[in-house]
Amino acid sequence: MISNRKMTTLLLVMVLLAAALFPAGAYAATGDVYALDFDSSAKVELTVGQTPKQLKVLASVEGSTSKKDVTAGAVWTSSDTGVATVSSGLVTPKNSGTAMITATYNNTVATIEVSVTYAYKNLTITAPSSGVFKLGDSDDDLLVKATAVGGDAADTVNDVTQDAEWSSSNSQVLTVTKGQLTLVGESSATVTAKYKGLTATFKATVLLPYSALELKDGSGTAVEELEMLVGDSPAAIQAFTKGTEAEDVKNVTDSAEWTSSSPTTATVEKGKITPVGTGKTVITVKYLGVTQTVDVYVRAPYEALLLTPTGDQSLFIGESLGVKAEVRDAINSTLNISNTAVWTSGNKLAATVTAGDTQAAIAAKSAGSAVIKAEYKGVSRELKLTVYPTLSDLSTDSSEVTLYTGETASLPKVNGTKLDGTKLEIGSELEWTSANEDTAMIKDGKIVAGKAGTVVLTGKIKANDAVTSASAIRTKSVSVTVTVKEKVLVLLGPEDKLGAVTGEETQLPTITAVMESGEERDVTSEIEWTVSGTSAVIKQGTSGKILKGLTKGSVTLKGTYSNKTISIPVVVEQKIIKIDVDPATLEMNIKGSKSIKATGYTSAGKTVNLSSTMNWVSSNPTAATVKGTTVKALAEGTTTLTGSYQGIAVSIKISVVPKLTKLTVSEKSLKLAPGGSKTVAVTAEYDTGKTAVVTGAVVWTSSKPSVVSISQNGTITALAKGTASVKGKFGTKTITVSVTVK
Repeated sequence: MISNRKMTTLLLVMVLLAAALFPAGAYAATGDVYALDFDSSAKVELTVGQTPKQLKVLASVEGSTSKKDVTAGAVWTSSDTGVATVSSGLVTPKNSGTAMITATYNNTVATIEVSVTYAYKNLTITAPSSGVFKLGDSDDDLLVKATAVGGDAADTVNDVTQDAEWSSSNSQVLTVTKGQLTLVGESSATVTAKYKGLTATFKATVLLPYSALELKDGSGTAVEELEMLVGDSPAAIQAFTKGTEAEDVKNVTDSAEWTSSSPTTATVEKGKITPVGTGKTVITVKYLGVTQTVDVYVRAPYEALLLTPTGDQSLFIGESLGVKAEVRDAINSTLNISNTAVWTSGNKLAATVTAGDTQAAIAAKSAGSAVIKAEYKGVSRELKLTVYPTLSDLSTDSSEVTLYTGETASLPKVNGTKLDGTKLEIGSELEWTSANEDTAMIKDGKIVAGKAGTVVLTGKIKANDAVTSASAIRTKSVSVTVTVKEKVLVLLGPEDKLGAVTGEETQLPTITAVMESGEERDVTSEIEWTVSGTSAVIKQGTSGKILKGLTKGSVTLKGTYSNKTISIPVVVEQKIIKIDVDPATLEMNIKGSKSIKATGYTSAGKTVNLSSTMNWVSSNPTAATVKGTTVKALAEGTTTLTGSYQGIAVSIKISVVPKLTKLTVSEKSLKLAPGGSKTVAVTAEYDTGKTAVVTGAVVWTSSKPSVVSISQNGTITALAKGTASVKGKFGTKTITVSVTVK
């Protein structure tokens, strides 16, 4: 074996020397081989008994960019045929060892190392204590070993512990690295080792060395929970393993792991528990897999800490505020701890705080804010302090406020003047008073209007008796005049549109205000009028404001009084100089209806239909009524319709008569001798049931005046022989009388 390795080494040296002295590409012509390479330069590893492995060699030819496969044409040799043989690149493993395989082609050489071993088998794991361990075992007792048979010889036993791949089925029980076990918790886990395709396992069981832990105080009494007060000295407890027949009790206080669930309540170190703040914490002790806990309740020795003055405070630069801190130690009992409390300022640039015998002193240093806190044995209280810059004067953004009864309004904005002349809003620091709260009062930071009237509100910086070195601004004040008006529910005006005439003035309408009290008040003279559009304008007349029409069109007249506004549409029309009506007289039947028309004539000669704007009125509504342009007859009688527009009045006389339903004659046929005569009577019947003789009102005609004549009173006279008919007409009805003269 040794001689083979020496020859292999010598051959390799010679090959390398030849390659250095005579490079493959030196003096090479086109088509010559200048390099020879295996298709893979990696070391070849084979196993005795394995199927031979085919190697491939490639030649680099001068003038070509591609490599040529010359495996079959190369000359192949093995530096140790006892390890491996080679034929046409096919390598056959023979025995364990190392051989150099050489390929020669056109005086160009390539070599590759081949390592041959026996296959590994029978991977086994050797574990101490039969795989049963206890938490706390030493590292030497937790080392497992992995061995495999094979390698240099078929029966060689190899320690592969460091080279194997180790794993644990449950890392919560144990972990394993290069055969070294690390115990984590109680239970079982499977340990696995893998090497060269082989796998071996064993089951490891981890037991607890102790069944439990016991916590005891200095007197040996078991501790289940602790009651402590903030400020108490630390309490010491010890941890012991629970004794059994097989093992003694062991004090593990110093070696156990101690933790607190709430370090802000209490901390713990090797069994020493120190109270920090009020609350509950759970102290946990762990030792080799066993755990024990104890509940610790930390309470404050006092029920509450009180600060006087209470609530948020404000100061001006240079002022100081005295604050007293007291704790309640019993009902109706307090203890002044101003000197022993821990005082802190959250912003020392703005304010500092210094403890004192009876009270702490807060000094305002610069504009800003700070939280001032007092702490004492688990109880604390804080106040927010606002520090304002030095102010020289106060002013409001509004000195007058107008409200209606029952309304509310925000207090006016108040500014203080800083030393550089700029303004600072400081309204939140003012305290307001009312000279008459029946008229207006301050409630929840707002002005609340009461009864109608006027009142002055005065605002000053809130007084604070605890302030020393008071700033001069605290003597300043501002005032606001509040006027309270009675609220108007609604404004009442004309229901219809107003009419105006171009170039003429029209009185503004009368407006009535209905007050919240129910009182109705004529406010025509107090209304503030505006007009939209350009067809009319409001101007001042001799007796007040008036509306003047400018051009034909429409505008909206708006009047405002107190808290209400009324809108009235206005139609501006041209001047009318004459109005004609059609018909001038009208006869109607009961229940009948007729339309009437009014035509206006402007000064420019144009006509305007005014029928619907005449505001017609009937003098006898029982006989006939009028609505718009329609007249309706109701009962027999007479009436006069009157209407006007732009001051021009017109009228229409109307007669309401019954409707003629039937006309009868006393004789329908007559036989007369020449010269003879006969008088007939005509009767009219109406829809009211009334009848009347209307002979004298009938219009008569004769079909043959040479045979028969007829007089107005209904007398028919025969003149000559023959036949004729006499026809009479009254209203819409006619009658006929046949006359034969013999």
